[in-house]
Amino acid sequence: MKVQELLDHFAAKLEAERVRAATKGWDSPVALTSGRLCATVGNLFVYEFESAQTMALGEDWPVTIIPPDEAEPTEGIVVGYRGSRLLVQTFDALGQVVAPATLVPDASGFLQTAARRLADMAAKTDTYTLGAAERLLPWLAPDRVANGQTPLPTTSTSVLTTIWAEDLTARRQKLATQAVELVRSNKRLLLVSPSHDAADQVFGLIARVMKGAGLPYKSHLCRYELPLEREVAGIALQELGFEAQIHQFYAKSRAEKAALRKKYERFRELSPLLAYKAQKQRDLDEVKLLEWRLLTQLTEVQDKIKEIDATVSAYESLPIWKRLTMQAVGKNLESLAEYRRLYDQQAQDLRREIDVAKRRIEELAPEAAVPKELRPEFEELKAEVKRLGGTKKIRELLAAEEGTNRQAFIQNRRLVATTAARVVSDPLFGRVRFDVLLADEAPWIPGAFLLAAAGLVRERIILSGDTRDIVTAGSWNPSDEMRRWGRQAQPAPA
Repeated sequence: MKVQELLDHFAAKLEAERVRAATKGWDSPVALTSGRLCATVGNLFVYEFESAQTMALGEDWPVTIIPPDEAEPTEGIVVGYRGSRLLVQTFDALGQVVAPATLVPDASGFLQTAARRLADMAAKTDTYTLGAAERLLPWLAPDRVANGQTPLPTTSTSVLTTIWAEDLTARRQKLATQAVELVRSNKRLLLVSPSHDAADQVFGLIARVMKGAGLPYKSHLCRYELPLEREVAGIALQELGFEAQIHQFYAKSRAEKAALRKKYERFRELSPLLAYKAQKQRDLDEVKLLEWRLLTQLTEVQDKIKEIDATVSAYESLPIWKRLTMQAVGKNLESLAEYRRLYDQQAQDLRREIDVAKRRIEELAPEAAVPKELRPEFEELKAEVKRLGGTKKIRELLAAEEGTNRQAFIQNRRLVATTAARVVSDPLFGRVRFDVLLADEAPWIPGAFLLAAAGLVRERIILSGDTRDIVTAGSWNPSDEMRRWGRQAQPAPA
């Protein structure tokens, strides 16, 4: 059997289960007697619900919670149990305490989404990377079981590595060590577990080992759902959740955007002001230049008046030949007096113009003056605007919608931890690719989901678990009736 055929086989099985979901009562409403808020991060909330009915909802099933009053219903996914109490991650707040409500599961939708993902992988082999997934065929192919063969531990290769051990702590420690080595090699890892509780445990252990190795685990690791545990292995998991990280990122982005808007508005405020000051400064410079020219002319006229006064006072004592020379060019006492009168009139006119210029200078000086602190501030803002590409680019940045690009964000993380069921049902995982798949407690992961996760990795698969659980869990036996998709037995907690 080829991997495409196995994908089609699993897709058909899931579709058949979807058809039977209604008859099995998986989509039947559940009456909730009470509920309370357990955790809030960003736009996600975890609620704990109790019911008088026996709840057998599968993890990662989508659900709708309908309040008894006219409040709007909210959607969410099942993330686990605490005893008999159901844990649901919702996308809207229902308050600190939830009155009796109705929960409507959508097992049919979950199974249909999973079937479509597997069928899509089989049909679009060039879009998915199925090379590594082919190594799972000896473990999952139904023809092997039909021939009486059971999956046996294989020798580890560069593509498929197995970590089999009876001790849970020992095998998870080995898995964590492998994860750290791969992160150091700049690989992108997808870590899948059979349940969210298991995902929290192994994720916390990997974070502790990575921290001990001196690696920046907070920027490398991401727990896709809200962690159910606040702390594991001495590591606070809440801050490593995807929603917490993206909420923090966008809170910082909004803060930076607000700071940019403030700078831009200040730049727009100062630009016309300083432009006005610059224009007034040019006017002031022109008036000062005019004043200087007028003063120069007045000085020249005054010098001529002084020269005439000196000539008139010394006229009687001048030699006769000099007087005759002056008279020959039209200079005598009468003409000198006339020249002096003209120069006096010209000097008066110049003084009036100078007074006008001085008054204009007094008016323009305060209008052109720029406060000392204003100029450096504007120059700094101007340099920032230039660095960001100009005012047009800044307007585009400020006007841009703050849509959360979850795909781009998650692709920047070195290790993403979630459940295999979440991988097969969440559209985001249909668009992202990884280098290595780490399957924690792999025998407890349904074969269909394990194969779907394997189709997202390019290079390598690492299976971890206890070989005795392969038969106990029965998750890798697709030739039999698909195992129940509701609440199932899970491996013992660490």
